Amino acid sequence: MTIPSTSEASEAYIALGANLGDREETLKEALNRLNRHAGIEVVRCSSVYETEPVGYLDQPPFLNMAAALRTTLAPEELLHEMLDIESRLGRIRDVRYGPRTLDLDLLWVENQRLNTPDLTLPHPRMLERAFVLIPLSEVVPQSEESSGLRQIITEALQDIDGREGICLWTTNVWDGGSEHSES
Repeated sequence: MTIPSTSEASEAYIALGANLGDREETLKEALNRLNRHAGIEVVRCSSVYETEPVGYLDQPPFLNMAAALRTTLAPEELLHEMLDIESRLGRIRDVRYGPRTLDLDLLWVENQRLNTPDLTLPHPRMLERAFVLIPLSEVVPQSEESSGLRQIITEALQDIDGREGICLWTTNVWDGGSEHSES
């Protein structure tokens, strides 16, 4: 799937996490389903990290990663597609921050700011979470267009707690797109 890189397509960044079932396979399947959508192309993926749970601690460790997408969908449409994929891959929302087969968070869409009942952009807690920032730093390019987000991530990583609970799991969980970004 190739989305045109014209003004009609936006670059979006998402976080992916899983701590139930075959975590790695679930992340792969989520990326495949995103990439199969006519309005979404997965363009870069981070390494995968095993991380300790945050918030609700009585649960298995997570696998976390980030991905850069090119999309022609509006942010709310992209969010609803992500929620549909979560549901189809077995996500049940019964405990806040609890165990889950899949968690997909829309973090950032081309400097857009939104605050609706369904979606806040940028993601309101992304700068507080090392398990989001470390993988995200791998997929945000060092380009002039991304310099604002790159600066925000760099500054947040300087002061972030929780790095000790993050271990590299694998450098390549998804073969469907381009290689990891050179950060």
